[in-house]
Amino acid sequence: MKKKKTSLSSRLNVMVAVCLIPLLVIALYLIIMLYRFSERYDETVQNITTANEYNLDLKEQVDYTMYIIVVNSERADELVDTATPQLLITQAQEDFKRLYDNAGASYAKNNLQRILKSLQSLETSVAEIKQDATVTGNYDRNLERLDLDIRVQTELIQDQIQEYIYHEASDLEALRERIRRDVTTAIEITIACILIILVSTLLLSRKISHNLTKGIDQLRMVTRKAGHGDFAVRASLEDGDEELEELADGFNQMVERIGNLVEDIQVEQLNLRTTEQKLLQAQINPHFLYNTLDAIIWLAEAGEKEQVIMMVTALSDFFRTTLSKGRDYITVEEEESHIRSYLQIQQFRYQDILEYEIDIPKEMYEYQMLKLTLQPLVENALYHGIKNKRGMGHIRVSGHIDSGYLVFLVTDNGLGMTPEKLAEVQEEMNSDHLDERNTDPSGFGLYNVVQRIKLNYGPQYGIWISSTYGEGTEARVEIPAIKK
Repeated sequence: MKKKKTSLSSRLNVMVAVCLIPLLVIALYLIIMLYRFSERYDETVQNITTANEYNLDLKEQVDYTMYIIVVNSERADELVDTATPQLLITQAQEDFKRLYDNAGASYAKNNLQRILKSLQSLETSVAEIKQDATVTGNYDRNLERLDLDIRVQTELIQDQIQEYIYHEASDLEALRERIRRDVTTAIEITIACILIILVSTLLLSRKISHNLTKGIDQLRMVTRKAGHGDFAVRASLEDGDEELEELADGFNQMVERIGNLVEDIQVEQLNLRTTEQKLLQAQINPHFLYNTLDAIIWLAEAGEKEQVIMMVTALSDFFRTTLSKGRDYITVEEEESHIRSYLQIQQFRYQDILEYEIDIPKEMYEYQMLKLTLQPLVENALYHGIKNKRGMGHIRVSGHIDSGYLVFLVTDNGLGMTPEKLAEVQEEMNSDHLDERNTDPSGFGLYNVVQRIKLNYGPQYGIWISSTYGEGTEARVEIPAIKK
């Protein structure tokens, strides 16, 4: 009997060795693969983040500062920091030079080399115009150079940066697809190894005494569950022989490793999807900013001090909420302040056709929500509803709490939509992927808001739109009521 027990132990040890070694190899491969993926992922995200910092700010600040220098050469130092363009360009050159030195792909090096050349040209033009601005009689020439040299070059740099960001984002997608294929292959091999363990166990059970049959049958049952994807299952053989207990322990460790690896993969995929959504978050329309700044300049030139203060305050509040120190969640009160600032600015621009009303009860202020949820809806109501009708337009933003939900309504009396157009908009905003051929900014904005809501709260939440052509449109937002 002792000889048989030793023989069983030897057979089981051989079987465990044969089966666990491939699994350990797979586990090691997955760990190394995930580490490399994470390292490459973090590097790419950092590259995108660095480049995105200059995507809008560089052009806006350089264009605006140089404009002030040209049109107000004698008072430029009082109005703006005249050193800002050189500092921005120098910092950008340092950052993009670092990206160039670390870049591995040829397309990335080519893109970054073009950006660096453009920055060099822009630096030269800035220095020349600043020098000429001090010379009397060069005003018209400097204005022409401002348009041809500065604005054209900053626009070119912005396009080049966007091209670089696009390629880096495409790299992320390719990286995700590659890791998915590798993980799928590894899981298939792992399942095959589990099946081998099952077959080996069944063959050995025929040669063992009846008192081992119960333990083996139990082990077979949990192995089948693991083979069907239940990695939470564990083998329990407290009444079995020592050899079977050791086998059960090895099986449990194996299933735990596989479960942890699958969980890690799911977390990485969720993180990737979250990043992609953040890259799709609403961006401040440069035309909105330019028009607002132009309006402020006109008011200042006309001596409308109170109007200037109102516009600057509203714009400051708008940016403060948009940035919100990097937070994804803000209070309902902050979101209300954000849309109020936006509507104040737009009402000044469209005072002949726009009036608005915000009716959100104060008891909702302490609840939190995703930032930039309501502003895109208000923007759609203005640009696709109010501006397309004759006469005065009205936008109403209201909110209430209903059975544990925060409900917001954005209503306008604009042009409205036909049933066909409404169906098209609803289909686009609720689809899994936005059609790249769609150039309608309203479709992108609604899709973006819906995807962020579903990603952060769940698929049961989102936006519902109703519209009647010639009468207006209503957008209904439902999210869970969560206090800060």
